Amino acid sequence: MKIATFNVNSINARIENLCSWLKTEKPDIVLLQEIKSEYNNFPFFELAACGYDARILGQKSYNGVAILSTGKINVIHENLPNFNDEQMRYLEANVTIKDTTYRVASIYLPNGNPPYNNANDTSKFEYKLKWIDAFLEHIKNLATLPQPVILGGDFNIILSDKDVYNPQIFKGNALFRPEVQTRLKQLSFLGFYDAFRSLHPADIGYTFWDYTGNAFSADFGMRIDYLFLSAPAVDNLLSCNVDKNPRKDNKPSDHTPLIAELK
Repeated sequence: MKIATFNVNSINARIENLCSWLKTEKPDIVLLQEIKSEYNNFPFFELAACGYDARILGQKSYNGVAILSTGKINVIHENLPNFNDEQMRYLEANVTIKDTTYRVASIYLPNGNPPYNNANDTSKFEYKLKWIDAFLEHIKNLATLPQPVILGGDFNIILSDKDVYNPQIFKGNALFRPEVQTRLKQLSFLGFYDAFRSLHPADIGYTFWDYTGNAFSADFGMRIDYLFLSAPAVDNLLSCNVDKNPRKDNKPSDHTPLIAELK
């Protein structure tokens, strides 16, 4: 079973690229973030032509998450339970592939940095911390499930110095602050494994490069997209790799897919 997470940065702007990638890689499940589309504007037809069913939680112009699959999708939660949120950032479902049902979640965690015109505004960072706390509280329930659980998405957190091209310039950035790093590391205490790091403990695994300058060609990137696997899932983990090819395409997203294969 092949599963990928991909911050597509506007699905309607990238639908040709996405469909081309789906036809080439043929993942069974895809977790999308930043779809930036409401339901009535989502390209269900184009994805169906590629062989994929889709469930979405979208909003106009911003945020939004989706789950694509070649198998049956049964939505469990739209947004985090017990957390009042106007932003569409979390979609959880049971997905059945080849007689195995996986619990998967597509996650777009808040960025948390202040507005460019008000560096002293901490409201976005406070929202980020509250969101993560609600997320971790919910994950305690998922950790008890006997079925394989896979949490994938753009977490907007750089976990360590080796996950960013220049740690020094990110000191104080909301993606790199110890408050968010400490929280995300709690997933390991709940029994979830970072799929990429489980197989590549020392490798660079950047999944994001800014559009500005020559960030991609110079490899000025960061690792902020993750697949976290419960024990029943990680026991069957065969591979986990970053696919840079979509980032090389015309009109690419600033992210690129992270793909894991499970036996």
